[in-house]
Amino acid sequence: MREVAFIKQNKEKWLSFEKAVFNGEEMDSDELANQYIHLVNDLAYAQTYYPKSKVVVYLNQLAAKAFQKIYKTKREDTNRFVHFWKTEVPLLMYQYRKYVLLAFVIFTIFTVIGVLSAADDEDFVRGVLGDEYVNQTLENIDKGDPVAVYKSGSNWGSFIGITVNNLRVGVIAFVMGVFLGLGTVYILFNNCIMLGAFQYFFYERGVFWESVRGIWIHGSMEIFAIVIEAAAGLIMGASILFPGTHSRFESFKRGAKDGVKILISTFPFTFAAGFLEGFVTRYSDTMPNVLSVGIILATLGIISYYYLLYPYKVKNELHHQLIPALG
Repeated sequence: MREVAFIKQNKEKWLSFEKAVFNGEEMDSDELANQYIHLVNDLAYAQTYYPKSKVVVYLNQLAAKAFQKIYKTKREDTNRFVHFWKTEVPLLMYQYRKYVLLAFVIFTIFTVIGVLSAADDEDFVRGVLGDEYVNQTLENIDKGDPVAVYKSGSNWGSFIGITVNNLRVGVIAFVMGVFLGLGTVYILFNNCIMLGAFQYFFYERGVFWESVRGIWIHGSMEIFAIVIEAAAGLIMGASILFPGTHSRFESFKRGAKDGVKILISTFPFTFAAGFLEGFVTRYSDTMPNVLSVGIILATLGIISYYYLLYPYKVKNELHHQLIPALG
């Protein structure tokens, strides 16, 4: 069957299913399940005969949303708060996994640029971090405490100030996505250049390990969260650039809504990073290496699992639950 004929034959069926899934229109659960079966069959057919067609992307997105729609009808999912963290966010991360990958690629490229720029020009670090910070850190290095700047101020004062600043950066990284994603890329550029130059600065002075075991106690969650927040901004930007079968405004609303959910999901990790920076990092020079490294690996492992691995687990579990439910 030619693609045009295939689309014409099934268009009305897809639109009906789309209204139920995307617009929240009521549909009998048995009818929804029946239409889902047809959708999966159509998707398989399109993947076989029109693998590079936009209809495959459209049907795949529709099927992904169906997972969420049908699962919400399950009795045990009445707790909206639990559902948000346990199912909704992971499914969004799975659905938008390409944007998460893109955000990490951009993050890596810009950070490497920061490192290479600092290595090539000794004045680059001062231009990025400022003379006051560099001079203060050089004094701390001479005193044998490279990360002393993180020990200033009270525990609670540091925790609150740092957390508020990190939340502000994350929100800005997301909101700037409204400029077709370019604003988000700009925010990533600024922060990654600083990070690369910052770490090279310590490496150049022979205290790289001391900086890592101190700074990354809180930095693992802090930086990872910013990358996820940037991914949310890229999602919103892409929803404007690539509306697909929807109007540009409708696509933007969906992209912004999904992006906000992803943004909110990073807040607990940002709070945790602020707590670690305010109450734990200041003791990094006195704690055993095994403890500082253990904290770094644990924090990185937790946030990596939630955003990178757990979404696949949730998707596979729902898939296995839907097969008997829909059969």
